[in-house]
Amino acid sequence: MKKWNWREGQRPHRRRGANQRRGWYRSNRQWSTPDEPSSGRNNAWPPLRAPENQSASSSSSSSSSLSPPSSSSSSSHTSNAAPELPGFYFDPEKNRYFRLLPGHNNCNPLTREQLQEKEREKERNKMLAEDDKPRKKAPRKGLNTSLLLQKRHLGMLPENSYCRLVHEVKVSGMRRHKLEIQSTDNSNPNTDNFRLIVGDSACERVFTVNDVAHGGCKYGIMNFSSSSRGSLSVEMCDNLYFTNRKVNSICWASVNYPDSHVLLCLVGAADTPGCVSLLPASLFSNFNPDQPGMLCSFKISSAWSCAWCLNPQFDKTFSTGLSRRVIVKDAETGRTQTYSTSSDVLAQQFALRVPVLFNGCRSGEIFSIDLRQRGRRDQSWKVSRFHQESAITSVRVLQDENYLLAADMLGQIKLWDVRVTKPVQEYKGHHNEHAYLPIQVNEPEGLLLAVGQDCYTRLWSLKDGKLLRTIPSPHPAANDMIPSVVFSSKLGGCRGLPGLLMAVKHDLYYFPYNTDYQEGGEQPGRHLGKD
Repeated sequence: MKKWNWREGQRPHRRRGANQRRGWYRSNRQWSTPDEPSSGRNNAWPPLRAPENQSASSSSSSSSSLSPPSSSSSSSHTSNAAPELPGFYFDPEKNRYFRLLPGHNNCNPLTREQLQEKEREKERNKMLAEDDKPRKKAPRKGLNTSLLLQKRHLGMLPENSYCRLVHEVKVSGMRRHKLEIQSTDNSNPNTDNFRLIVGDSACERVFTVNDVAHGGCKYGIMNFSSSSRGSLSVEMCDNLYFTNRKVNSICWASVNYPDSHVLLCLVGAADTPGCVSLLPASLFSNFNPDQPGMLCSFKISSAWSCAWCLNPQFDKTFSTGLSRRVIVKDAETGRTQTYSTSSDVLAQQFALRVPVLFNGCRSGEIFSIDLRQRGRRDQSWKVSRFHQESAITSVRVLQDENYLLAADMLGQIKLWDVRVTKPVQEYKGHHNEHAYLPIQVNEPEGLLLAVGQDCYTRLWSLKDGKLLRTIPSPHPAANDMIPSVVFSSKLGGCRGLPGLLMAVKHDLYYFPYNTDYQEGGEQPGRHLGKD
């Protein structure tokens, strides 16, 4: 047998004709032969032109991995017009392929993350343009105020259903207006980004937390008022307080009268320990009295959440959720009750009719504590227990205290029946992966609100889980610029205006029910009454 020689083994390949060549190409990293067409993959380096004779079957098989989940159907259809090439990105506008490298590269800045961000920004701008239109799409097919009124007069629609559906129509028609924050010190405008806003029970005041550029944060109170001409004005109190610690959680406290104080959880920084502070709201007033009221600071480190009890039996009691602990303390006497848990407590809220505290944990567990039961061990003090799939970021007890809303870091929002510890409703569309994001409920109007990590504000029907409205952020999405919102049917007090208040970056926006609303109150406001 003749011994094989590598030179001779290569000669037959060289002797092939030009149309019989066989080889290995760098552009697609695979062998190609005349019997195996490369389907447009034989161009050496970018830019590569997409094949013009691509069939519909190959177009439908193209990958959508470069498109973000929030991209529109039109953009995804355009990106699917050409097949996927590993390591390349197809630009439908230029009809060419461009080289794509994973991660960030100074020589080649075109990365998958940047392409996804570009698609998300296109979608946000498109939604902003739709929101600026005077007429918007109704949340339900054929739903409008005239039709609802006609059905009510004919007796085809109960009163509670009529009010709920009218609010859905009003929510779908809200338009964005920028508010000017008034202050006595006009030489020092607000240039610090809003991090959190929390309204009191009457929505006359909003407690604000702003991130300071040089580190730490500042906090204060904004007062709202509505004029007879239908305009909403906002005034920032001059007495702002600065701290080098991060504010984790806020809630209003009723010590002397409703919403007389503010309860804050401050996280320790460097040599400064964390604490829970009970501050009188009058401390932030422009006319600060000499004796503002009870002013307490409790050295409680690593506090994640806080809640104030409004039950008459424990009307001076508050709670804090810590790492593997729950502390319930009397603000007047200082009496403390500690409960050990198996996970960090990230969310809390008290029920009103009975002194029961609901807690949401990092492990996904939700449990309740009855303050009337003391001295139990081995966690037998847990009245009810149930679980979600991820860390709980917010819990809200409804007026019917047999039901509780809970949101987690998988973007799931569920309505639980506490009696049977089973979810009875789910609200889909919320986006969250790792952020500490609250949810808000407005039961009189049957609405649920949540701001996602994608910086979109979503509103659902509390009754059936229908997604009614998705509001994009006026600024590009970023993890440090997630909007904070307050929704109320009476912004500015008992005779206030209904609508949504949004704080993002250093701007404040108002989304009123009144479609004729204009800054300065040039048009008379229309207040939505409940018949």
